[in-house]
Amino acid sequence: MKENLHLPPELKDSPLNGKDMAPLPHEERTWGMLDMTAIWIGMAVCIPTYLLASGMIRAGLSWEAALIIIALANLVITIPLVLSGHAGVKYGIPFPVFGRSSFGTNGVHIASLVRGIIACGWFGIQTWVGGLAFYSIWNVITGQTGSPGLDVGKFIGFGVFWVMNIYFIWKGTESIKWLENYSAPILLIIGLVLIGWGYQNAGSFAGVLEQGRQLQITTAKLTQSDTDPQDYTLSLHVITDMEGNPKAEEVQVLIPIADGFNDLGWQPIHSVQQQLSIPFSENFSTGEEPVLVRFRNPEMAVSTTLSVIPQRFTDEPPPLWMYLIWFTAMVGFWATMAISIADITRLAKSQKDQIRGQFLGLPTTMTFYSFVSIFVTSAAVISFRDILIVEDTPWDPVSLVDRFQDPVVVIFAQIALIIATLSTNIAANVIAPANAIANIFPQKISFAKGGIIAGVIGIATCPWWLMDDLGGILVFVSGLLGPVLGILLCDYYLVRKKTLALHDLYKPDGQYAFGGSGFNKAAMIALAAGVLTALIGYWVPGLHFLYTLSWFTGFGVAFGLYYILMKRG
Repeated sequence: MKENLHLPPELKDSPLNGKDMAPLPHEERTWGMLDMTAIWIGMAVCIPTYLLASGMIRAGLSWEAALIIIALANLVITIPLVLSGHAGVKYGIPFPVFGRSSFGTNGVHIASLVRGIIACGWFGIQTWVGGLAFYSIWNVITGQTGSPGLDVGKFIGFGVFWVMNIYFIWKGTESIKWLENYSAPILLIIGLVLIGWGYQNAGSFAGVLEQGRQLQITTAKLTQSDTDPQDYTLSLHVITDMEGNPKAEEVQVLIPIADGFNDLGWQPIHSVQQQLSIPFSENFSTGEEPVLVRFRNPEMAVSTTLSVIPQRFTDEPPPLWMYLIWFTAMVGFWATMAISIADITRLAKSQKDQIRGQFLGLPTTMTFYSFVSIFVTSAAVISFRDILIVEDTPWDPVSLVDRFQDPVVVIFAQIALIIATLSTNIAANVIAPANAIANIFPQKISFAKGGIIAGVIGIATCPWWLMDDLGGILVFVSGLLGPVLGILLCDYYLVRKKTLALHDLYKPDGQYAFGGSGFNKAAMIALAAGVLTALIGYWVPGLHFLYTLSWFTGFGVAFGLYYILMKRG
């Protein structure tokens, strides 16, 4: 039996009600299963998805391990997404209203604004990425060479893409639905085109993936002999072609000395793995100055210059904690959406639509596009003759596109990038902060106005400086968001048994005002304890294991403590 979602007349002008905060009646909803699937395809296909897969390989994981972690993590996070989305479908309410039942009519601002500010940061990052695509198109059309640093052109591209995002925000959720439905098939086709390019240029699926294993291996390692402290060996590993032949023909080694460098000259490379005895120098043995190494091929293409310092030689597989860190990062990737998914599921016609749509859209798309990342990156190493070492691999699609000379190919690829980034940004990084801001003054701030404010905050985060450590950011953010979700789900499923007093969610003096303060003390205590437990390992080395699993740590502590406190009254 469907709930009666129409508010009585006396609540129409409540300070907790507003055009975009009121329950959405069932008869006004237009989103079905395919719409829910499409929005997840649109959100999941983005540069961070591409970067996270390749980032695991760079960290030393095999491509199989990376793909398994991504698939499992996204299956895991889809469960709380579905659970959290239940209230949105049942009551037609967005997250800031749903959160009032557990955090209080005022306390929810803490949870929703934390979620919103994080989304604003991601909005800025994605907008900067989209702006770079416009910048690249302009350079291709005008024949200019792009600058590696910040310049006016990049900020103009950023501004153009920002305006595109604001247009869809201003037009509302139906325009977002239109965008996601049309972009989803385009994005899937782009993924297939990328795989087709890799196959055509490398010639074999199995061969490409097998060659991709060499991306896990460090190009140059400098190790000290166990018997002679002045005996150092430089171990080299160069990329091979499909026939297993080294792509580099020569290597140059420069040893730091007191008055410059001792150039050992260009030496021939005889095999994929090669060792060179290095003349001793105090300058590199102390780790103060690196040995410089670079490679070149028969066409005289020269690699990036590597800086190598002595290290303990090891070929041990990645430790268990590295797998757990990446698993936590993957869960944290969509932890923001697990909190605010009611903002979207309130538009769904039924629970079946939101459940099937989310399971069909998220884990499958994340796994598919992660495979695209792994396959295309491996194929690029084989296809481009001037990629001689792992460090020169085009790990992201922007770097990959930059290697093509055909202007038509570059423009097509950048337009695809714009579509992917726009569809992700609008759905994942605008809806939540727009609602969070609108919830502060529901009668005065609409969804559209909240979205514009969120867009301005996104600029203020200076995203051009935020892109250096996505994995680290995700683990830290997980520690903030896990406790919020733990409290939400515990309250909705264990404390209230999926039954909310809908009208009281809009009453300043109702049961969710918690005695008039608007703060649920149990939620505030549980939130503080969950965040502290999740993040304390960031500063205290002995408790780092808690931080490694920050999302799970924070979620578990907040969930359990909240349940105990609520049962005690």
